[in-house]
Amino acid sequence: MVLGPPVEPMLAQAVEAVPGPAALRAGVAYEQRLDGHRALLFTGAGPGGAVVVQTRRGSLVQDRWPDLVAAAEAQLPADLVLDGELVVWNAEEGRLSFGALQRRAVARALGAAALAVRWPACFVPFDVLQQGGQELLNQPYAEHRTRLEDLFTDRALTAPWTLVPMTTHLAKAREWLEFWTDVSGVESIVCKPLTAVTSPDTGAEPRSNGATPPKPSWARSPGL
Repeated sequence: MVLGPPVEPMLAQAVEAVPGPAALRAGVAYEQRLDGHRALLFTGAGPGGAVVVQTRRGSLVQDRWPDLVAAAEAQLPADLVLDGELVVWNAEEGRLSFGALQRRAVARALGAAALAVRWPACFVPFDVLQQGGQELLNQPYAEHRTRLEDLFTDRALTAPWTLVPMTTHLAKAREWLEFWTDVSGVESIVCKPLTAVTSPDTGAEPRSNGATPPKPSWARSPGL
């Protein structure tokens, strides 16, 4: 199955406890959850194919992110689907700017181009749902992460692409929560079992629009 918009992204579930011993023994990845807008980015099926940016609710908004579209056309391979966060960094404040992000999210046409110069956007992927035309929904998280890291290395990707920070060390995750949430725009920590798949075995058939069921994960607010 080749994915195409709209795709329903998986959603993290907030919990009140650290993952249990069984999950910790199997291995857990901790990722930063940033103060941004959830989005999926699709590259075309071949050279020169259209780049599409989809919101969490399924709207297609690539016209509002011309800088990302241009960067994707120049730097990313065809037949790729990335899941991640749209963010805007405020260099003067030294943190993410949700206000600037909101302004960009509603801009159209010439306004979008002008705001892209003033407030360049970054796309921070934390999952790859398709690569080289191969749908990856049943691959474990660890495989997805390796593919993302290889993509950044092989393509020498830099801004506007930033791979979401990840650690397998609980102490480092706690450090992020204690010191990063108030200063840099980290909202919380998302915990993902290394063996979890994007499309868990729920017994449900995929929808005709390519929607994906939620992936088992935990989102922790400060206090992890």
